[in-house]
Amino acid sequence: MATSPYVFDVTQADFEQKVLVASTQVPVLVDFWAPWCAPCRALAPVLDKLAEEQRGNLLVAKVNTDEQMQLAALFGIRSLPTVMLIRDGRPVDGFMGAQPESVIRQFLAPHLGDLPPPDDEPAPEDEQAPLAPEDVVALLRERVAAEPDKDEPKLELARALMATGAVDEVEAILNHLPANLAEGDAAKTLRAQLSFAHAVNGAPSARELAAAIEAEPGNLRARHQLGTRFLLAGEYAEAVEQFLEIMRRDRGFDDDLGRRTLIQSFSLIDDADLVAATRRRMASMIF
Repeated sequence: MATSPYVFDVTQADFEQKVLVASTQVPVLVDFWAPWCAPCRALAPVLDKLAEEQRGNLLVAKVNTDEQMQLAALFGIRSLPTVMLIRDGRPVDGFMGAQPESVIRQFLAPHLGDLPPPDDEPAPEDEQAPLAPEDVVALLRERVAAEPDKDEPKLELARALMATGAVDEVEAILNHLPANLAEGDAAKTLRAQLSFAHAVNGAPSARELAAAIEAEPGNLRARHQLGTRFLLAGEYAEAVEQFLEIMRRDRGFDDDLGRRTLIQSFSLIDDADLVAATRRRMASMIF
């Protein structure tokens, strides 16, 4: 429970007054969190510290998504923690995940001006080091076991399992979700990731694939597998380069596999500038 005048809990009932109205005077960071979310617990002290430093020039409103599910749904929250910056009654910026203090200061700088530099004393290790994917899975398994009738934690578990490569369990969870979640953006993204994961099932490692391409640049199957591994690892720029190279070398390879894979990959790439630039490069090859 938040106690500072600059850091406070909000509900759907008081969100308008405490956040939307307040944001017409000062920026308000809305921290969507949950008690079971370890990265949320790591992020909270950083946000609290920055709010205290600003002494009323920045407010932090905390939304417990386990208790305020409708409010989380209203903002389309799909992963935790998610932080939104509200100004003049509307979201103007945001980020996901437990970011380091220096990154959050850079995020806030355009909205507040330069904040004081971080303290020389480092934050405790458990506030900075991100949890290993396996630890996140373990925490979510506990929550699913504690709340077997809730489907949202199962979807979060599927997202965490995807990061560990447990594709069969991810697929099983997705196949048993209710329609409202199975047809949502988060589930669709996971299904796209599953499709790519199946494409490299049993394929060599990224290092082995890179060596194979260096020895034989025209090995387009290896390029497709390497690009797919890059994509699943979040290395999007490297992924599209491999798929574009397939297009450049042979549009007929496996029924235009390079172009088809690029189009499929856009549903996973969260960099709008990269997607736009890639579309332009694809168009220059086609026309």
